[in-house]
Amino acid sequence: MSIYRNAVWFVKGLREYTKSGYEAAAQHFAPGDLDVNLSGRSFIITGANSGIGKATAQEIANRGGTIHLVCRNKERAEAAKEEIVEKSKNQNVHIHIVDMSSARQVWEFTQNFIENNTAHVLINNAGCMVNQRELTEEGLEKNFATNTLGTYILTTALIPALEKVEDPRVVTVSSGGMLTQKLNVDDLQFEKGAFDGTMAYAQNKRQQVILTERWASQHKEIHFSCMHPGWADTPAVKTSMPSFHAKMQSRLRTEAMGADTAVWLAVSSAAIKQPSGLFFQDRKPVPTHLPLASSRSTPQEEEKLLSALEEFALKFKP
Repeated sequence: MSIYRNAVWFVKGLREYTKSGYEAAAQHFAPGDLDVNLSGRSFIITGANSGIGKATAQEIANRGGTIHLVCRNKERAEAAKEEIVEKSKNQNVHIHIVDMSSARQVWEFTQNFIENNTAHVLINNAGCMVNQRELTEEGLEKNFATNTLGTYILTTALIPALEKVEDPRVVTVSSGGMLTQKLNVDDLQFEKGAFDGTMAYAQNKRQQVILTERWASQHKEIHFSCMHPGWADTPAVKTSMPSFHAKMQSRLRTEAMGADTAVWLAVSSAAIKQPSGLFFQDRKPVPTHLPLASSRSTPQEEEKLLSALEEFALKFKP
């Protein structure tokens, strides 16, 4: 990992990714962008039982949208649903129990969902940062399986259904941490050298940005976007990055602040006036590379990533 990239990124983060960074950006938000009635619109939100996913679900439910919570843990999903319904008075909140690190479960969920439901918007929020290299039951490294392959299978399997509805959108919650990474297609499962969970997560988030750009170029009927929520005080950050959380807690964004741009991308008319395939931070498209960072990949490397993901996806397709 480049020392230069890390240093530039951290200084940038202190200025932009904190609570004060959000508050400064919010002064320029267009009033009324989120004044929408979402009745009749259906939203799939992964990783929705806590943190940014739950905050996103709450904001959309408050505006009348039908919510499909895709969660791994049934008890936590039911608790999240109860809270969302109580606050929003919106009964159209549904639970689907899916482990996004299991390619087979993602395939099965998607196939069943398409047969029985309609979706207008997919919000890829589920993610993990496992700090010790761990394999899933399918033999895949867990960060890659959840953050990249699970997102790839869910999105590509839903694309045909999304293309049939009005104003379809796909929003992927990435991370500014991806700015520290150049795509590495030769070690997708982090088998070489010492394992670094933070680096693996950032690499996965770079992959998500590249996937968003590729999907946007291939599927013009759907508006694709990805976003950085900033440094938010979520259970995942506290668990996966305890020292960072302890040092930065007073400066971290709330979950609602972290969710704001995802909600804006998912529901506002202003968002779809932006070109498809961009990376957003605080409702604005921002560069996907730091200055002089040498983090750009070649078209050949990106093709290799897509080919590898398609191969994995087909391997686990029921």
